Amino acid sequence: MKKDQNGKKEKRRQDTSANESETPATVSEQLRLSPVLDYPRYRVNPGQQIKLADINPDESEQYRNKDDVKDELKRQRDRIQDLQERLYAEQKQSLLVVLQAMDTGGKDGTISHVFEGVNPQGCQVWPFKVPSAEELAHDFLWRYHKKGPSRGMVTIFNRSQYEDVLVVRVKNLVPQKVWKTRYDQINEFERTLALNNTTIIKFFLHISKAEQKRRLESRLKDPTKHWKFSSNDVKERAYWDDYMAAYEDAVNKCSTAHAPWYVVPANKKWYRNLVVARTIADTLEAMNPQYPPGEEGLEHIKIPD
Repeated sequence: MKKDQNGKKEKRRQDTSANESETPATVSEQLRLSPVLDYPRYRVNPGQQIKLADINPDESEQYRNKDDVKDELKRQRDRIQDLQERLYAEQKQSLLVVLQAMDTGGKDGTISHVFEGVNPQGCQVWPFKVPSAEELAHDFLWRYHKKGPSRGMVTIFNRSQYEDVLVVRVKNLVPQKVWKTRYDQINEFERTLALNNTTIIKFFLHISKAEQKRRLESRLKDPTKHWKFSSNDVKERAYWDDYMAAYEDAVNKCSTAHAPWYVVPANKKWYRNLVVARTIADTLEAMNPQYPPGEEGLEHIKIPD
């Protein structure tokens, strides 16, 4: 992925699309004044055409093991907790985090490790499974739109609107002429959210087929993990190449300035957690949430005994 993929320095980009009609000067100023980052971003720029085969899922920068990232991961979590509190207090904007991955890709683990310590009052997780009869009776975006974040909230989609151009495409659940139109519909849906003060960031947790095999075997060997295992996971491996093609199209067609995709090397869980955490922290910092001012005259109030 150009500079990101090779780990070279790249100018920091603001991972947000604020309402341009309200704050164009602020956005421009942040883009112009941003410092240089010394870590890869893994961000897919609009118009960029990535190939997942070219992105190494074992990448981990200079880090060698979990202990190497322990302190930095804690620092990023602390940033998220502080900024999320300000976002919740401000009640003017929101953040939508989209997580997509192949089976065993680490969506659940990412949520539990990255958002550890975050105030649950200001954070919601929505896992999207097979659509219900009611959901199927509406347009495909209906169930996602109604779960979008309200102002002040961080909302995490564990699977998302992209299922309707992934599994739906791979398993031929609708005709090609139907799912092909959905990329534009998704882009418009995300733009609508962005224009209403929702910042969107999307992560594809990129693991190898060999790593998926190892994780499935690990679940089979551990009775406490059997609840996570489905025989359908084995069947789905036969469609691996089809899913990779579908993911490439979803990322390439739907990574926009207002809703960028990040392809995160995820074979090493500890590195995956660090990349996602610092990207979320940087995004929240760019959103710049502020505590609202207190009422006037507080300095004169005395609390009676």
